[in-house]
Amino acid sequence: MANNKQKTYWPHMILGFLTLAFTLSYWTVRSASSMPVQESNNYMLKYQQADMNINEIIKRKNLFDKSYVIEIMDTKTIMLEIENVKRVKDERTVLLQKGINSFSYRVRSKDNILKNDANVTFLLTRPHSRTEDMLLENIRNIDGKYIISDINISKAGRYTLQLRAKINEAIGYSEIPAYLKPE
Repeated sequence: MANNKQKTYWPHMILGFLTLAFTLSYWTVRSASSMPVQESNNYMLKYQQADMNINEIIKRKNLFDKSYVIEIMDTKTIMLEIENVKRVKDERTVLLQKGINSFSYRVRSKDNILKNDANVTFLLTRPHSRTEDMLLENIRNIDGKYIISDINISKAGRYTLQLRAKINEAIGYSEIPAYLKPE
């Protein structure tokens, strides 16, 4: 008769590895679900809509860019240093004021003829968040300018001024970074 008094530890190791795998899986799911996911709003659309229609969007944008220009007017800009993980870059940024802000845009053709019949939509948003978005549609043209007024901004930080102008089948986009200094 053989003497089998020698202990084996492999069942304990398997049980330990399974426990470790379940613990790490639980930790991963819990960490991922605690981070909020924000949708992108490129082209002033939800990501899914932009993704499904990207060829049409680019075609209309190129059609707009061939003939028209969108310009922001009467704003104070600063050079803001943005630190990124990969590099530091300077970016021309519109300086915002705490409280009521107004913006004026001009849509003109390449040969300096103002377009007063564009369908203009404005969006004030923060990078990486859609919770505080302010969307204004059908902006009226007053004296050759599309004026967006009474925009109340109270939180300091980075913003993005987005404008979409539609002229017939052509659609143009303007995306300008903005910044409100903390007090």
